[in-house]
Amino acid sequence: MNGILPLWKPKGMTSHDCVMKIRKILGTRKVGHTGTLDPEVEGVLVICVGQATKVVPFLTAMNKTYIAECSLGKATETEDAHGEVIEEKTLTHSPSSQDIEDVLKLFRGEISQTPPMYSAVRVNGKRLYEYARANEYVERPSRQVTIFELTQLENKAKDNHKFNIKAVCSAGTYMRTLCVDIGKELGYPAHMSDLIRVEACSFTKEDTITLEELEEARQLNNAYDVLLPIARGLEHLDVLQVDKDTATKVLHGQKLAIPDKDLTTDPFIITLDQQLLAIYEIHPDNPKEIKPVRVFN
Repeated sequence: MNGILPLWKPKGMTSHDCVMKIRKILGTRKVGHTGTLDPEVEGVLVICVGQATKVVPFLTAMNKTYIAECSLGKATETEDAHGEVIEEKTLTHSPSSQDIEDVLKLFRGEISQTPPMYSAVRVNGKRLYEYARANEYVERPSRQVTIFELTQLENKAKDNHKFNIKAVCSAGTYMRTLCVDIGKELGYPAHMSDLIRVEACSFTKEDTITLEELEEARQLNNAYDVLLPIARGLEHLDVLQVDKDTATKVLHGQKLAIPDKDLTTDPFIITLDQQLLAIYEIHPDNPKEIKPVRVFN
């Protein structure tokens, strides 16, 4: 049983909870996810099953798309709606759409972020949330992330201190922190009051299945049929097609001479008659060779 399961994670469950639930439904322990979603966040959580767990690192680093609700006037210790309020400021006027757009321009492209204290980032061997829970101060290292797209969405609620944004961003981006930083530029403390991940690893909501639907499929004895091919998650990598003799070498994990084909990505996948065989990369010590990174037997 091997494949990718794009799950629509519900609110109220951790990503690990979802993995445990899927292990029980599918009857296998070889299940992993490709990027944590906080318990109160819903959205696309890509799950890998069986040999698909070998590609988790290649999916985790892919871009994500979020829709977030920014709330002005209050900052919280967790930077979301579930933490204690640590700063308040009454809105003297509601920022106009143009005000917000002018600020969003500042956050498009490569930006520097300081991870929130309530996060899983490790500093000196401990996660930041462990320091936060112990009321211990620790210097948080800033890091570079990329916001590829950042747009303001229509505010259907017409709430004068809330607005929605859509962001396409690199892995490691904290949307909570982005909302806080946008609020600061608008002149107010802020926090992220809601978040939905609408795309991850090239999978959208339309590709997903719910836990309830997966359980129903299991009861109908076709739970395996909902798994997508492993290659579906690797469409961002170039493809090198080989013949049967070369395929045998690939499946034995052998190094090969670099192919004549111009490779547009490194790593890349190797296939035989559209069957995924392996992920290879250009040898770091010998640019005339390619070597295996993952082999799918």
